Amino acid sequence: MAYMKFKELTKYFDFKTEVLDSSLLPEYTIEYLTQTENTLLAYKNSKDYILFTNKKMVLFDRDPLAAYYKKIHIVPYKSISTGAINYMPGKVELLFSLDSGYQLHINFIGMNHDKKENLKKVFNQILSNNI
Repeated sequence: MAYMKFKELTKYFDFKTEVLDSSLLPEYTIEYLTQTENTLLAYKNSKDYILFTNKKMVLFDRDPLAAYYKKIHIVPYKSISTGAINYMPGKVELLFSLDSGYQLHINFIGMNHDKKENLKKVFNQILSNNI
């Protein structure tokens, strides 16, 4: 009998708005954090959220047409095998390859210099926790 490993297609996320106060996040996003985790940065778009903590990133992929559809990706930083950050005018792109071979692309649009620096700090935190 032959077994084939299922590998989902590369997932792309686009985020624009930074959530400055974690109390403004929906309650379901906080449920996936432990008490020992601190939220470093949070972003949202019209339907999705991403939380960067000191231990993992949590992506909430919601479908506005299907009211009950919500896919949650929890990525511990230790499971990231490689990462890259691309700076473009008004945009930052984070690229990750996970140990499982899964590819993850996270785009942040409408970025000024200060917001790019915040993402750079989080990206360095991700890589430092990967050791």
